[in-house]
Amino acid sequence: MAGSYYITTAISYPNGKPHIGHAYEAVAADVIARFQRQLGCKVRFQTGTDEHGLKMAQKARELETTPQALADEMSAYFIAMCDGLNVGYDKFLRTTEQAHHRASQALWQAMEANGDLYLDRYEGWYSVRDEAYYDESELIEGEGGEKLSPQGTPVEWTVEESWFFRLSAYQERLLALYRDHPEFIQPDSRRNEMVAFVSGGLRDLSISRTSFDWGVRVPGSDEHVMYVWVDALTNYLTGLGYPEQTEDFASFWPANLHLIGKDIVRFHTVYWPAFLMSAGLPLPKTVFGHGFLLNRGQKESKSLGNVTDPMELADRFGVDVLRYFLMREVAFGQDGSYSPEAIVLRSNSELANSFGNLAQRTLSMIFKNLGGEVPPPGDAPADIALLQDIRNAVAGEMRQQFENLSFSTGLDAWIKAVFACNAYVDEMAPWALRKTDPSRMAQVLGTLYRCIIDLAIGLIPVTPDAASRLLDAMGVAPGDRDYDWISRGSSGNPAQHRLEQPSPIFPRLELPEETV
Repeated sequence: MAGSYYITTAISYPNGKPHIGHAYEAVAADVIARFQRQLGCKVRFQTGTDEHGLKMAQKARELETTPQALADEMSAYFIAMCDGLNVGYDKFLRTTEQAHHRASQALWQAMEANGDLYLDRYEGWYSVRDEAYYDESELIEGEGGEKLSPQGTPVEWTVEESWFFRLSAYQERLLALYRDHPEFIQPDSRRNEMVAFVSGGLRDLSISRTSFDWGVRVPGSDEHVMYVWVDALTNYLTGLGYPEQTEDFASFWPANLHLIGKDIVRFHTVYWPAFLMSAGLPLPKTVFGHGFLLNRGQKESKSLGNVTDPMELADRFGVDVLRYFLMREVAFGQDGSYSPEAIVLRSNSELANSFGNLAQRTLSMIFKNLGGEVPPPGDAPADIALLQDIRNAVAGEMRQQFENLSFSTGLDAWIKAVFACNAYVDEMAPWALRKTDPSRMAQVLGTLYRCIIDLAIGLIPVTPDAASRLLDAMGVAPGDRDYDWISRGSSGNPAQHRLEQPSPIFPRLELPEETV
């Protein structure tokens, strides 16, 4: 057993329905979780919704409803998105749960016991949209001369009594963390940004509000609610039963990976480790800030009218196709772009024409010419070489790249292995061997059969339904669908398995008329 692995997404702010960025992060986390299970890890995967804060209170007032009713309605859309995209979370955590209130208050009390909290008066700039405080030096000027946050969102001058966290006391400890554990912030570009930010000096952080009441109450100061980021970040502990010393907490904390968008790296790599240090808790091992997914090169916004419902894409092109595209098209950690045309092109060229056609041709020939009886792989030099090449590509290069979260590079190794199989088909021409050398035809088909199994196992994290259906049809037991089985070069093909009439796993797609 490879041990335990705890992965989390950022919890989504449900003041609107999910967009493609939410889907991108959820799918990526699910791919990682499934991949780690294939490595033999005991995996815990958590996602959820961040339901407190001024932004939610204002949105509810705008809609003439209550924050709780808004949170209930909107969180259901995020659960439906995860379920619809085959995102197999172990825990979907909502910050309105009473267990989360208890966990947040316990973390607060631990920081208070360490002498890191004090009551004072806050005067400064606050962005409701970002739920973030900004120093004057960080602000930018808008087109009309107004002050904006570094993200381009409106800020307002805020004055109120507040509890403060002694963030300034953690500057050197944070810099030492970044220096001694470079893997803590990934990719490197995000770490460099945070080193520069923290090196510039840290001010103590306002961590409570009195101007609204939609949040977790501060213990001993009921008129205060916690700053939403104290509450939100605690979710990673809540899901494991904190503050109780549960079996889950002992098994899975510290988290192996917090997967988040690049716009919230500061909260996760400056505030969060400082809070945990203060509370005497271990730090997560890695925080990875991925890039944005752009709609034809443009960031999505309601004002531009280009916000995409990810479930519409999934309904149009298929869940597995969308998942494959998201992991294949974009170098993980960088910004990337999508369009219906790009999804169709990628799916047809790689999934349908290359891998799908390889599987369909091979299985159909076995069904028609060998009565569905699966032959063992061949032992000719060309057969052995191909089998080894595919094993090296999937259990070697692809596995290594997935471990490094380089999904597009890993899938590049995978598709090159598919191309190698297709080149082998063209060279061996089993359709001609059927007449001239039937026994050799069977060896060629048996070799391809085993290669397709290895390729399908490698694809399980990305296209779980399609890959599993193919492996079911090929008689591969669920317990044999992991990297250990590939690496061992396990004994040929499933014995005593008779193929049924195969059906295409990745049919070709057509562009919807409105995009042609």
